[in-house]
Amino acid sequence: MRTLRFALTLVLLLAAAAVGHAATIVIVNNDGAGEGFNDPSPRAPVGGNPGVTLGEQRLNIFNHAASIWGALLPSAVTIQVRAQFNPQTCSATSAVLGSAGAITIHRDFAGAEFSGTWYGQALANKQFGADLSAVQPDINATFNSQLDAGCFGPGLVWYYGLDGLEGVNIELLPVVLHELGHGLNFQQFGNLGTGAPNAGFPDIYQRYMFDETVGLYWPDMTNAQRQASAVNSGNVAWDGFNVNTMAQTFLNKRPRMIVNSPGAIAGEYPVGVAAFGASLTQAGISGNVVLVDDGVSTAPTGTPSDGCETPYINAAAVAGNIALLDRGSCTFVIKAAAAQAAGAVALIIANNAAGLIDPGGTDPMITIPVVMITQAAGTAMKAELLNGPVNVTLNRHPTLLAGTTDAGRVRLFAPNPVQGGSSISHFDTALDPNALMEPSATASLHDNVDLTLELFRDIGWFFGATATAMSMFAGGEVDGGYELRWQIDDGLAVDGFRVYRGTIEDGVYDDLAGMLPAAARSWRDSPGAGVWYYRIEGIRDGAVVADAGPYRAEVSGGVASVEFAHPSPNPSAGDVHFDWAIPADLSGSSVELAIFDIGGRRVDTVFKGAATSGRHVTTWSGRRADGGAVGNGVYFARLTTRRGVESRRIMIAR
Repeated sequence: MRTLRFALTLVLLLAAAAVGHAATIVIVNNDGAGEGFNDPSPRAPVGGNPGVTLGEQRLNIFNHAASIWGALLPSAVTIQVRAQFNPQTCSATSAVLGSAGAITIHRDFAGAEFSGTWYGQALANKQFGADLSAVQPDINATFNSQLDAGCFGPGLVWYYGLDGLEGVNIELLPVVLHELGHGLNFQQFGNLGTGAPNAGFPDIYQRYMFDETVGLYWPDMTNAQRQASAVNSGNVAWDGFNVNTMAQTFLNKRPRMIVNSPGAIAGEYPVGVAAFGASLTQAGISGNVVLVDDGVSTAPTGTPSDGCETPYINAAAVAGNIALLDRGSCTFVIKAAAAQAAGAVALIIANNAAGLIDPGGTDPMITIPVVMITQAAGTAMKAELLNGPVNVTLNRHPTLLAGTTDAGRVRLFAPNPVQGGSSISHFDTALDPNALMEPSATASLHDNVDLTLELFRDIGWFFGATATAMSMFAGGEVDGGYELRWQIDDGLAVDGFRVYRGTIEDGVYDDLAGMLPAAARSWRDSPGAGVWYYRIEGIRDGAVVADAGPYRAEVSGGVASVEFAHPSPNPSAGDVHFDWAIPADLSGSSVELAIFDIGGRRVDTVFKGAATSGRHVTTWSGRRADGGAVGNGVYFARLTTRRGVESRRIMIAR
């Protein structure tokens, strides 16, 4: 089940492997006449979706999502998805977007990778090689029809485009990809309330669930231990090779707050990072903390330190320091704008409830880092401020990843109390960037399946598959060299690999290393600065049985961080040029350069996609996405990477 919250991040784009016997996924329309997929309400085609009725546009989105998963997963058995639009829970503050899951589960069938283990119907069919329950579909999926009626608020309706330009609306495509992911076995089948496995047998998902507090996998626990593990937030994690290996490529380093002094509260604290404002870097920002006093205290939640009224009473003290204020009474964006106006160099928001979230919102004018700390950390910090200065550093951990345990396992969502339909069968919300299979929708997600495909590798979707290709993943500059990384499907047997490098994409390539061993999954090269092209071949019995590439690698030779120069010319009567650069560790990740008006509305998307490391020049024509010229006035260019958001002001004057 997926609910809604807002955040803004971007996800890494992976080059997906072509697989033998790509799955066919068929959407079975379960709606009645005049509703859901059969709704005849006229609609204009939008964002590459050619449908001319509401029902057609919905079905086009589902078929597109089915084609994405079908191309990635191998199965000789057709996967049927029974789908419908029905009214679901929806209010002005939250909404259930959709839910899906396997209709039947199976164990101990011929060809199963593990005996005594439950599999969802689609995965069981794949391993068995035929339909184990042909009388009904494999997956049931229900989506909320109420959103199109505006139940969640003005403008917050389903977006049926295929281009990812949903604006303030809720893009349907990633939600469908998410729910199909559950039906494809991103779910466990036990009873979280009692800890009991289904009919006494574990499922394939539980076999990879590991609790670091007790040091046990779920099938090895007692019911009481599983019941406790289901709410052991931060300590129950996925222990599959593919997910945890590729997390090193996908996830950012872990954000944190280090209290440098006083000694009574010194140490490291977790933080949530806002969807807006300056990126949090490994170098970070340090300073003394000043508790905001806005001079107004209103019942029931307002306090003088919620930072919602301006100017601050103590604005002079806040200037040049790190502001601390409480959550509540107004939006995160309002709080951040006020702190920035007072001269704060960063903002810390203390939660007013248990847990952490990533503060959501959009405002390209906010240029300071904004983080959230727990309620307990905020209380401790405010108590120490009564005795003297509190000095902190906001940065990212040099080695640990956002969303993993200290041991490197990717965390699963385990809130206390259990959230039915969400707990355990999702990645944790601490992943940064957000992943497709987190329990909440985020504005960054579009058509990427990120670590979800790696989890499907772990649970056996590629077990016994005959693969004809491999995946090449974006490399990066390390220790003065360039490292390539790749993956192969479980069913692909090779004797070894060969890595080739060329200076022209369709030119001559040099064999760099001879035959690498079959276990190799990376190669470190020393090509020097410039643009290079790489290919990788999997070799068996002297023949090429799989290949990947060519992959374009730009060795930047000195770009150490995200750079976004001021636009030129500015003011401009026509074209505006943007110089930007990303470092080697962001090579292959997704980057977006977009234009917004002064009201925060998206005007045009200038660049969106995977970017190589190094320097780039991108030009905006001074026009809207529909081709019309923008009016004179102030606009904002926003460069979004995994590191955060950088904004620049533009003046159009014709």
